[in-house]
This record gives sequence, structure tokens and C-alpha cells, in this order.
Amino acid sequence: MRTVIFDLDGTLADTSGDLLAAANHCFRHMGHGDVLVHTEDAGVALRGGRMMLTHGLKRVGAYDDATVQTYYPMLLEAYAKDIDTHTHFYPGALDAVEDLRSAGYGVGICTNKPEALAQQLLTQLGVRDQFASLVGADTLPVRKPDPEPLREAARRAGGHPDLCVLIGDSDTDRNTARAAGVPSVLVTFGPSGEDMAALEPEALLHHFDDLPDVVAQLIGVAA
Repeated sequence: MRTVIFDLDGTLADTSGDLLAAANHCFRHMGHGDVLVHTEDAGVALRGGRMMLTHGLKRVGAYDDATVQTYYPMLLEAYAKDIDTHTHFYPGALDAVEDLRSAGYGVGICTNKPEALAQQLLTQLGVRDQFASLVGADTLPVRKPDPEPLREAARRAGGHPDLCVLIGDSDTDRNTARAAGVPSVLVTFGPSGEDMAALEPEALLHHFDDLPDVVAQLIGVAA
């Protein structure tokens, strides 16, 4: 079976608002107040919790790695308590997933979000059953850009790892697909969309309506 594997944050859904809120919870606890703002830092949020803490601490002149490591568990706890207040799927994302499933592709997720948080988010949003697989940052001993999480997501979705495509929004996703020897499609509607062309993916995606045709061109018709 051919499979379509999605990144989650910044690809299927804009999760930046809830991630930034969790980071600011930590900064308030440190005595810095709200350090990160959505208009400037949405792209940082989609790079993960440690990146947000690092970026914010550097902004206030208080960075050290020990502080990042100390507050990272607090960030995860705050995020888990308020994970879907501001999160929303990008226009057409869920329709595209259903179109791919109906066409016979296996559909899964490969994310660098911790698996339990990804499971929680998709469940609370009511869409977990739409994805045949979910591989998170801690599902395996390695994470993206190592190719094995992508391959495992394809396997768990019922497919062959060599017959998949990764839909993502970052150099991490591009490098993961390249390491796995499969094509990548990078979305241009996220916070870093203008930078995607420079990564030279096999295709750029400007709107989810186009995804089924793009996938068919890259890995063939599923059924």
C-alpha cells in the first residue's frame, strides 16, 4: 500500500497559540512575564518546547541550558492542561485526509511532538480515528530527521516504507524524507512558508485542495 504521512504542528494544524501559552506560563513562573508573542514567534513555537524556552530566555538575557531543561517538564504539563484552546486545522486539511483515504492511500502522522501529547490533541479534536498511524518523538529511540519514525509510520499505516510521501513544513521534514529516500511535500501556508522553496522538496503545497493530485504524481495512484 502507498501511504501519505503528515507532520502535525504547522502542517495539518496551527498549534502555535497553545504552545506559546505554555511557554509563557513558564516565563511568568521565572518572573519574566509573557515573553513570546504570536505575531513574532509562531514559527518558533512550531519548532518545539525547548526551542521556545531557548528563544525566550535569550530574548530576556537569561539563557542557560540548565534552565531550559528544568522548565521543559513544566511546559509540557501546562500544554497538556490547555492543548486545544487556540489550535485549529488549516483550511481543507481534514477534507484532504478523507479524500486520500477514500482513494485507497494509508494515512498516518509522524511528528516530533511527544506521542502522548499528539494522541491527546487528536483525540480532543475528535480526529484520531482518521489516521491509521501515529509516531511521535518518543515512540522510537530516534526521532526525525532520522528516517526510521517515518518508515514506522508508513508500516503502521499498512504501507511499504519505500512507497510513502511525507507532508511537512520544515527542514526537519525535508531531511527526514531525503534520508528515507522518499519524496517530501512542504506546505507554504505556515509561519515559515516563504522559506520552503529554498529547501527544494519534490513539491510545494499552497492549498490542501491540491494534495491528492500532488500525491498521485509523486508516488502513484493508490488503487
